[in-house]
Amino acid sequence: MKNISIGELESLSGEVREEIVYTVSKTGGHLSSSLGVTELTIALHHVFNTPEDKIIWDVGHQAYAHKILTGRRSRMHTIRQTSGLAGFPKRDESIYDAFGAGHSSTSISAGLGVAIGRDLLGKNNHVISVIGDGAMTAGQAYEAMNNARYLDPNLIIILNDNGQVSLPTATVDGPAPPVGALSKALTNLQSSRKFRQL
Repeated sequence: MKNISIGELESLSGEVREEIVYTVSKTGGHLSSSLGVTELTIALHHVFNTPEDKIIWDVGHQAYAHKILTGRRSRMHTIRQTSGLAGFPKRDESIYDAFGAGHSSTSISAGLGVAIGRDLLGKNNHVISVIGDGAMTAGQAYEAMNNARYLDPNLIIILNDNGQVSLPTATVDGPAPPVGALSKALTNLQSSRKFRQL
């Protein structure tokens, strides 16, 4: 994926999205979360040198595009099936799965552990933790950020803000708007002039 043009990356994104929709229509699974990170996943695999660089997914069901891009496309029809691919990253399934996670709030602490281990071994690969805004509401994520600040390793944290920082995101009456200080802070950041110029 290193020598692919931007146009080819955009085409790849469309192909991966189609594969995810087709797979989930047959096997069930997590559609919106995987579609929501397709471009991000492609960008990560384009920019970083995986599996040497470690990508740690906070919410494992966001990893369908990651599975497709890391040699498991032909087996996607088996996802979440007996003896098939796991619905989440699974370390014994692929060397590209740096950490096995099902649900949220573990990516920063896991990434911190991987980064500290890397430093102790004298290596210099990248460690990238991907966390969603909904997962940021858990105490483990905040504790991990505090520890990361104290230990100060080279750790990249990507916040995937999809506007679902307050759960539940839907009620019987329809979608529930995000509320709370974190939601407001992220909205203010994204609407700031400096951020838009970036």
